[in-house]
Amino acid sequence: MIELQGIHKRYGRYEAVRDLSLTVRRGELFGFIGPNGAGKTTTIRIISGLLAPTRGTVRIDGIDMAREPVRAKRRIGLIPDRPFLYEKLTGMEYMRFIADLYGVELGRTDGRAVELLEMFRLSDRVHELIESYSHGMKQRLVMASALLHAPAVVVVDEPMVGLDPEGIKMVRDLFRRLAGEGTTLFMSTHTLSLAEDVCDRIGIIHNGGLVATGGLEELRAAARVAGGGLESAFLALTREERSP
Repeated sequence: MIELQGIHKRYGRYEAVRDLSLTVRRGELFGFIGPNGAGKTTTIRIISGLLAPTRGTVRIDGIDMAREPVRAKRRIGLIPDRPFLYEKLTGMEYMRFIADLYGVELGRTDGRAVELLEMFRLSDRVHELIESYSHGMKQRLVMASALLHAPAVVVVDEPMVGLDPEGIKMVRDLFRRLAGEGTTLFMSTHTLSLAEDVCDRIGIIHNGGLVATGGLEELRAAARVAGGGLESAFLALTREERSP
């Protein structure tokens, strides 16, 4: 569903991502973790089509991002860590705007939008300007809009920022349900406990390169640690990579 082959991204002499190859299967919830500056956000932008790699190939649902960017992007729902919203629109106006961008049929838009806004606990504020929303409400609106066109792939960067405990539980349950229904989720996060709890498989990136992928047992084996949770494997792998 998501295929990255030999991805490099260079800014002058600095290589933000190097030789990254990865496949995420249909219906898989894939966690993507790494220290600050490891290349997570650059990878997210490349997968989403917001940034072109210096070299390498990105395929979404079998569609080459470089050759058919519009078709590939229509398969994706993006949930960024810092959402940009048109704050002079109401919640419903924003949902209609996103529907138009993705070519969702007008007759389907309002019903689907109402369903998603209710799911994300925004139905009582749907006709208010977005500028009156709290940060958490804005984040939930972005999530609702990202699902409006029923994407095959959902790309998420730090999904729990600004959410209260009830919102966090709701999003965790939603992600697992979407994966169970066949949606592919690619989630970048600094919250190791979240990745350990909900992800089917996890990739660890450091200094622009993928150092390990797999479930917890596979990551422990790669890190050569006998026990502990994801944190132990993560620290061992990134510490090893820092050593001369």
